[in-house]
Amino acid sequence: MSSTVKVSPEQAQKNQEFLEGQRASGNVRYIKRHSKQARITHDVTIICCILLCISGLFVFVPPLTQAIGPDAVFAIRMSHRVIGVVFVVVPLVSAILAPKGVAHIFKNLFAKWDSDDKKWMALFFPYLFMAKWIHMPDQREVKSGQRFADGMLWLAGLIMAVTGVILLLGSTVVDLPGGLHGVMLFLHDLGFLIICMFGLAHIFLGAGIFQPYRGTHKLMFGNGMVSESDALYHWGHWAREEIESGENVVEVKAAK
Repeated sequence: MSSTVKVSPEQAQKNQEFLEGQRASGNVRYIKRHSKQARITHDVTIICCILLCISGLFVFVPPLTQAIGPDAVFAIRMSHRVIGVVFVVVPLVSAILAPKGVAHIFKNLFAKWDSDDKKWMALFFPYLFMAKWIHMPDQREVKSGQRFADGMLWLAGLIMAVTGVILLLGSTVVDLPGGLHGVMLFLHDLGFLIICMFGLAHIFLGAGIFQPYRGTHKLMFGNGMVSESDALYHWGHWAREEIESGENVVEVKAAK
């Protein structure tokens, strides 16, 4: 049984004609994918997450704690708390300012998987090693694999935020019972491991380290727009819907 997924000849021809038409016109069209608020929220959160992971290692791993000394540990511990507050507050404020955006995120996150979603997930690992020979099925606004990874990151982030707040209060305002403190530390560590696992995968793809994803870092660390050709490659179903509506399409003159 072949594992290769093919686009229908009609759809492939339609995509090719569209791209050739764009090249002939001398214009490049982009689709607005992420708002400025979404990009700022994402960027602040991911920077905080990386800093928290690094500082957390020096706070909670004894060999590292001993290696840098008590003064450095105290400074890192304080910075860990401050960055942790930013990590919690920024997404909350963003959610309050854009509740429809949050609803849209969770609508995509829990969307029912169709046959293309299942095929994409089944082909993902072979695709990492044979991208030149495997054509991935068209996807909607958020790929099935990304929905799974994002769900795990949301879950881990929530665990880290809740346990982090409890641990902070336990060291400044109230005394936590020994058993509860141990459980919070365990859950905090578990959240850290999940974030490391899925966060590294997110960076590998989202930062464009993986060759077929080159340039995708601009979606969150740039202007939030994706060229129509890249959109058709990565999110075929979503791209065609956006192109048909034209609402989020921007056309610019190609640089000579």
